[in-house]
Amino acid sequence: MISHSITEEFDALLVLSFGGPEAEEEVVPFLENVTRGRGIPRERLAVVGKHYFHFGGKSPLNDLNREIIANVEGVLADRGIELPVYFGNRNWHPFGEDAVERMARDGVRKALVFATSAWGGYSACRQYDEDIVRLREHLSAQGHEPIEFTKLRHFFDHPAFVSAMARGLKEGLSQVTKDEVRVLFTAHSVPTAHDNVAGAEGDKNLYSRQVAEASRLVAEASGVGDYEVVWQSRSGNPSTPWLEPDIVDRTTELATNEGVEAVVVCPIGFVSDHMEVIWDLDTELKAAADSLGVQVVRTPTVGPTQDFAAMIVDLAQEHVDGADPATLGAVTVQGCTVNGEPCAAGCCDIAGLRTKA
Repeated sequence: MISHSITEEFDALLVLSFGGPEAEEEVVPFLENVTRGRGIPRERLAVVGKHYFHFGGKSPLNDLNREIIANVEGVLADRGIELPVYFGNRNWHPFGEDAVERMARDGVRKALVFATSAWGGYSACRQYDEDIVRLREHLSAQGHEPIEFTKLRHFFDHPAFVSAMARGLKEGLSQVTKDEVRVLFTAHSVPTAHDNVAGAEGDKNLYSRQVAEASRLVAEASGVGDYEVVWQSRSGNPSTPWLEPDIVDRTTELATNEGVEAVVVCPIGFVSDHMEVIWDLDTELKAAADSLGVQVVRTPTVGPTQDFAAMIVDLAQEHVDGADPATLGAVTVQGCTVNGEPCAAGCCDIAGLRTKA
C-alpha cells in the first residue's frame, strides 16, 4: 500500500479532552460545567470537589495533555510532517471553543481529532462526537468558516497501547515483595444502563467488553494468567446500578477472604495520571489497602511515553492511507467519525441517559 502524507488531506490535529481545574477557585466552576443541567447546588459541588482541593485545586490533566502534545509534535517533526497541533477541553480552559476559533483564524479547514479515550460507549466516545458537533455550531454562530473534523478511532487494542501497558505491568510485578498477589485491571465505572446500550452494529456492552479485551491482551503480553477486571470512580445516586466490583471493595474481599497480600493495579482505562488515578488509586485505595496490610503496586499510565505519541501519529497515517486498523483483539474497533456523526446509525444513542461516567 502506498503511504500518503497526512498533510495532503488535513491541516491540523486537535487533541480533545475532558479538562480540569488548575487552581482552588476554579474547582467549583469546573464542576458546574461537568454537571451542567443537573441542578446540583454549589455547596454540594464544593463537597464533591474534595479530591481536587486535596491537591490544591489543581488537576494534573491539562499538564499531562500538554506533555502528550509536545511528544506528538516531536514525532511529527521527526517524520517530517508539518501538522500544527491544537488543544481543547470540554469542561475547562483551554476550552474547545477557543481552540477551534484559533484554528479557523489560522486557516484550518480539515482537522483530525484525537480524543483522549481508548474506548467506545457514551462517555468514552459518543460524548466526544457531541463535542465536535457543538464546536462546529460554535464556529458557525461566530461567523467563522466551517472546519471538517475527523475523530480518530478507538485504540484500546492497538499494539503500541498494549505493549506499553504490558511493560508497565511487568515492571510492577517485579516490585512485589509479598507471596500472594493478584493483578487488578481497573477502569472508570459507568452506569450499567449506559454500558447496555448498543453501539455500532448492535454491539451491546461495548465499553466493558473492550476493557475486558484490553486487559486480556495486556495480561497475555505480560505472562499473567491470574487477574481480574475491576472498576472505580463511580459517582451519583448510590441506588443507580454501575459496573462492579469496585476496586476498593474487591481488594478488601481478596485480603479478607482469599489471603491476598499484594495487588498490582493496572489502570487500563486511563491514558494519564489524572485525578481518578492519583486520588482514587494512589490515595483512597492505598489508604484502604494499608489498613488491611496489603501492598499496592500501581503500574504507570502510557500517556507520557514516546510510544503513545507515535501511536497517535500512526492512527492518523492509518486513516489517511485507508489501511486496516492495527489491532490485536477480537472485540469491535469503531472507526473514525466525521463531523461528529456516529460511525453507525443509532450508535450509543442514549437520549435521557446523560450522567457523566
